[in-house]
Amino acid sequence: MTRTPAGRLFRTAAGHDLVLTRTFRAPASDVWASLTEPERTARWFGPWQGDAGPGRTIRVQMAYEEQQPWCDVQIDACEPQRRLAVSMIDSYGSWLLEMELSEADGTTELRFVQHLTSVEGIAEVGAGWEYYLDMLVASRDGSPQPGFDEYHPAMRSYYQALAQENSDSAQPA
Repeated sequence: MTRTPAGRLFRTAAGHDLVLTRTFRAPASDVWASLTEPERTARWFGPWQGDAGPGRTIRVQMAYEEQQPWCDVQIDACEPQRRLAVSMIDSYGSWLLEMELSEADGTTELRFVQHLTSVEGIAEVGAGWEYYLDMLVASRDGSPQPGFDEYHPAMRSYYQALAQENSDSAQPA
């Protein structure tokens, strides 16, 4: 199956924001549960352990990565059914992520943002988040889980062009 990349890149005062959205025919409370309950995150990203709350650190397993590593994730902000901000550091660098939900007429939009200090590696990062967000969709609607090879290297040129366009002409958001 051919996947169409949907990420957008915006210049910010601190670097760039990679923004991806997905829409669900469900209330925000149900989508929030898919983002925060360990048995539901296990279906599309990986399970987590710990005492969750703002300022606290949990352990998250990246169940769909090679060797299924566990990593520490700090919860930077948590506004139930509206916004979750987390950060982590691994061998690839710092990850600053936000998930924002907005609900209207029985439909909820997820706005996923990765705050980037550099667009280096954006081809892999963008394709990776497209994959994980489509895994979230599949976990919710019962469709077959996608394979990562449908995203990378297939989306590489899209994200490389997005980074090039953004570095040439983007204005701060």
